[in-house]
Amino acid sequence: MKRSAGSGRTRSTARAAWACASLALAAGAGMTALAGCSSSSSTSSGPPAYCADRTNLENSIKGLTSLSPSSGVSGLKTQVTAVANSASKLVDSAKGDFPTQTSAITSSVNTLKSSVATLSSSPSAAQIATVTKDAGSVVSAVANFMTASSAKCT
Repeated sequence: MKRSAGSGRTRSTARAAWACASLALAAGAGMTALAGCSSSSSTSSGPPAYCADRTNLENSIKGLTSLSPSSGVSGLKTQVTAVANSASKLVDSAKGDFPTQTSAITSSVNTLKSSVATLSSSPSAAQIATVTKDAGSVVSAVANFMTASSAKCT
């Protein structure tokens, strides 16, 4: 059975779509966990500056769930860059108070950036699985920070 050039492109598009869908699923599941970390009360002196950075990072992670299959690998790379930028700002502002949690965020984001950077336009199933696992690690690290900082960001 011969395969036409068109069917190769269809498979490439399908794999890119699975990459985006897998990552969106991992991020979506994590956002459910992060949503439970929010607090509605406030302190009299106001929250530390990193509280706004944590909200910005949460929003960047939510952006992963809005990726559509048509976003492709390039859309995924763009959104992971946004997550990395937000994470960097959070780490800079919170590392003094939360060195363990911010170190975990830095490590997990760097791992995700590396795995996404190696994706071709037609990622393999193994690459998709790695990116999905790495995204889950980012969500977990951020959730741990949200829990640790919840008392100060109320």
